Amino acid sequence: MTVIGAGAWLPRQPSPAAAGRVFCLPHAGYGAGVFGKWPDRLSGIEFLPVELPGRLTRFGESMPDTFGELAHDMIDGLGRYLDVPFAFFGHCWSGLIAYDVTTQLQAADGPSPACLYVSSQVAPQDGPVGRMLDMDDAALTAELESTIRAQGKDPHPQLVAVCLAMLRADVELNRRYIVPEPLRVTCPITAIGWTDDDEVRPEQMAGWSMCGDTTFERFDGHHERFLDAPPELLEALCAGIRRSV
Repeated sequence: MTVIGAGAWLPRQPSPAAAGRVFCLPHAGYGAGVFGKWPDRLSGIEFLPVELPGRLTRFGESMPDTFGELAHDMIDGLGRYLDVPFAFFGHCWSGLIAYDVTTQLQAADGPSPACLYVSSQVAPQDGPVGRMLDMDDAALTAELESTIRAQGKDPHPQLVAVCLAMLRADVELNRRYIVPEPLRVTCPITAIGWTDDDEVRPEQMAGWSMCGDTTFERFDGHHERFLDAPPELLEALCAGIRRSV
């Protein structure tokens, strides 16, 4: 297994003066750029987007076969930056990555996150779920083209083809993720649902209480409202860090 340095995982160098760090994991088919509207920091707490294999500067790398392998590699890459209070934020698909990173740190007696934040994702034992699991390549292509147009851009065929390969790999990774009995984490969990989410309803997230001590939050907005950096979400992410300081 190739160990990649933190420079590959983090587009922006962490500040040694940060009071805390929230590592932000992009959802399926996307890279760290989805957090482009997010501030670099809030009240001394950094928001650090994580670049996963197969995206942007890491196009030449393949995604690992399992979330567990991906979590292992991520810990190797980010370990030196877990020296201040930190948390993981994962939305939809990447909520499962955030959970696996947390359980692996716990199993290795490593540093514990101040909080695990999962948005729009069912608990590990309740999946896999997601409308993309049943889509063929033609349907996924249409989905990508629609998303690109919604961003005010033209879906260039070569770009769509590259994104399709990435999205398909992510979808298959989710399909293989089967967790009959979840490992409870020792850090608190905050499960975040969205009022207008038509992909994962907030009530579908109740199973997270089996994974650890869980607080349930519900914010206004649709499935991808997090992209707009809602103030209430950013404040919730910082709250867990502040409680641990």
